[in-house]
Amino acid sequence: MSEPQNNERTFEESLLELERMVRELEDGRLGLEDALARYEQGVGLIKACYQQLRQAEQRILLLTGIDDEQQPILQPFKHEATAVAKKR
Repeated sequence: MSEPQNNERTFEESLLELERMVRELEDGRLGLEDALARYEQGVGLIKACYQQLRQAEQRILLLTGIDDEQQPILQPFKHEATAVAKKR
């Protein structure tokens, strides 16, 4: 059974796979070689996720208005939390 390459997975699929790998590693049932292999696969998935996030970030632009030629004025999206956290 062949697994898809990191670049063929969606971001969400990669996160689910990472969660599964973490559970396997935390379970402690894997041998050393299998644990190391899972760890290395996880590092690859994390790198792929960061790459996907960087690509998505570059695509996000904030519309700030319209110029004299009726063209949209865009600026890069700023990394700021805007939602208020709910108290539990």
